[in-house]
Amino acid sequence: MGTIFEIIENALGISRDTQLKILNSIIIIFILWIIRFVFRRLIYRRSEDVRFRYIWRKTLTYVTVLLGFIMIGSVWFSGFKGLGTYLGLLSAGLAIALKEPITNIAGWIFIMFRRSFTVGDRVQIGEQAGDVIDIRLFQFILLEIGNWVDADQSTGRIIHIPNGQIFTHPLANYSKGFQYIWDELNILITFESNWKKAQEILLEIANKHAEHLSKSAERKVKEAGEKYMIFYKNLTPTVYTSVKDSGVQLAIRYLCEPRKRRGTRHAVWEDVLDEFSKAKDIDFAYPTTRFYDNVAEGKRQT
Repeated sequence: MGTIFEIIENALGISRDTQLKILNSIIIIFILWIIRFVFRRLIYRRSEDVRFRYIWRKTLTYVTVLLGFIMIGSVWFSGFKGLGTYLGLLSAGLAIALKEPITNIAGWIFIMFRRSFTVGDRVQIGEQAGDVIDIRLFQFILLEIGNWVDADQSTGRIIHIPNGQIFTHPLANYSKGFQYIWDELNILITFESNWKKAQEILLEIANKHAEHLSKSAERKVKEAGEKYMIFYKNLTPTVYTSVKDSGVQLAIRYLCEPRKRRGTRHAVWEDVLDEFSKAKDIDFAYPTTRFYDNVAEGKRQT
């Protein structure tokens, strides 16, 4: 073995001490890789649950990387007596040289401990929205929703977002806290339509599709109220009335689950079209031009 060290030292100019450190580092990496591989196989045999596997896979990765830094650092910096001194010098150097990566690591720590979101949550940060499918040391990954696709459905694109953006961009979480969202459908009918009858029809349709969520939502509000200042007095579907240029606007406001928004809107609209087609005194409104003939309408000529 000494002969091999001597040959390498003469050929490459690497001292024997440095060669031993490199060899020890490789052995440490290999042992940690074997340990991670064995534990991963055991976990995969124990459970087929995707979420369970994901959490343990990520935990093993973080633990082995941390142990690797500590063990390899102790090999190369054996002159430092304390782990705190080594980690302090390491973090100081990294903070100066790698500002952005360090910010992303700080963002990762904030996300993991503050639990702003977890894998599986639907979030929007800045202008980007999607389902969180992975959280890594430097970035988290979204399966994009929205954009050119209506009603918050997936586009199929994957977006990598630096963790540091958690400090600089507003974050909206569809899945934490209240766990439901309010949705509204605006339906415009003509001034001549029987708007009260239309309002009753729409309220009945809204109750059909959303009333069952009200009781569950009440429990969620109480749970969220223990952590956030969230309170609602009325969680049942409502129809609001307003007047627009082209007619009377009836707005259905109802609760829905974030991932079922498009399906719920689809079902509500189909029922609206069916019921309005049966009502002879209700017509949809749209921008039109009207001409008035006072004589034909029986009004006094001016």
